[in-house]
Amino acid sequence: MDVSTSTPSKPNRLTLYIVIAMVLGIGTGYLIHENASPEFIKDFSPKIKLLATIFLRLVQMIIAPLVFSTLVVGIAKLGDLKTVGRVGGKAMLWFISASLISLTLGLILVTITKPGVGVNLANADIAGAKDLIGKTKEFSLEHFVEHVFPKSVIEAMSNNEILQLVVFSIFFGVALTTIGIKGKPIINALDALSHVVLKMVNYIMNLAPLGVFGAMTGVIALKGVGILKTYAWYIGSFYIGLLALWIVLLSVGYLILKKRLIVLMRRLSNPMAIAFNTASSEAVFPKLVEEMERFGCNNKIVSFILPLGYSFNLDGSMMYMTFASMFIAQAYNITAVTEHVGTQIAMLLVFMLTSKGVAGVPRAALLVVLATGGMFGIPAEGIGLVLAIDTFCDMGRSMTNVLGNALATAAVSKWEGVLANTNKTIFKTLA
Repeated sequence: MDVSTSTPSKPNRLTLYIVIAMVLGIGTGYLIHENASPEFIKDFSPKIKLLATIFLRLVQMIIAPLVFSTLVVGIAKLGDLKTVGRVGGKAMLWFISASLISLTLGLILVTITKPGVGVNLANADIAGAKDLIGKTKEFSLEHFVEHVFPKSVIEAMSNNEILQLVVFSIFFGVALTTIGIKGKPIINALDALSHVVLKMVNYIMNLAPLGVFGAMTGVIALKGVGILKTYAWYIGSFYIGLLALWIVLLSVGYLILKKRLIVLMRRLSNPMAIAFNTASSEAVFPKLVEEMERFGCNNKIVSFILPLGYSFNLDGSMMYMTFASMFIAQAYNITAVTEHVGTQIAMLLVFMLTSKGVAGVPRAALLVVLATGGMFGIPAEGIGLVLAIDTFCDMGRSMTNVLGNALATAAVSKWEGVLANTNKTIFKTLA
């Protein structure tokens, strides 16, 4: 879909509707939490969350065909393996650098603020932690390899295993490129498929306010706003870390994009609002593809970089992994982790490996912390300490994931000299 030449539209009202839905959800949830019986709340909360479940499942429905079609077409349109290698190399340079910055910033800030020191261990959600532990395998090389390489592309699609889809799509796209003209019909068919899926995005996104309302009402009704006071220092410290990360990312973005960074942020307002309010970066992947092309990024670059980014460049999630693990270590006074820099560096490197491809997995960051924490003496039951407020942290890290992937795509487009200047009218309105 060539949306890069479209003229800027009127301000999208969807963002406004999402904010209204969030406020209504918080208000409704608060009233129910304060006035309804515990039995009613326990029954009501999962039912109202079905609105969010419906929206997220509809988005997940189109993730696999979109990742496969856009990535394969993106590789094929790049033309040759040399170009694929060059563009992929630039993308990986950004991804690795951003991941290391995210992990390091998180480690520094959680060490300074020490939100886990003196935490009441009785606040831990033991039942929730046991449920999460049951879904987690301890990190091992065998498990990591199984997570990366698919034994069936159909199974990978059905489970929304994005990293496995990326691996298959890269092989498929490279093979399609090497057979030349014989592969043209397949390329055209997959290109048409991506058009159809992106058209579906417009229909599904209209349901975003309902999903946001359901998610916020369910969480506040069950836990109340008081949970935010209990964990205020932890949540506040984490958002300070995200703010520091945003400053770094936007500063680098400005060096590359100059004034066009303002236009990019305007384009991202809608996707980031959805990511924040649904606590899911995966939910906006289809919309982000569309907005990046409208911004002027070459569709070949967008089709190639964004799917890779959702496997290798989840900046907000990376920061949260260090925050959550160090918080638990501080709460349990595990000095082998909190006072030894060498152990902390080793933990960062392990997170660099184990975090790949987590975009399609619910509570992915916590699962990664669980899977790897045992290597450093972090008790699995400690995850219960952060489980209660994970949704509120997930909102910020999901929005940051969207920002990081958008900046990576724009940066690579600029480095490749294919970033179109399609937003002159927007510049005039901003002037």
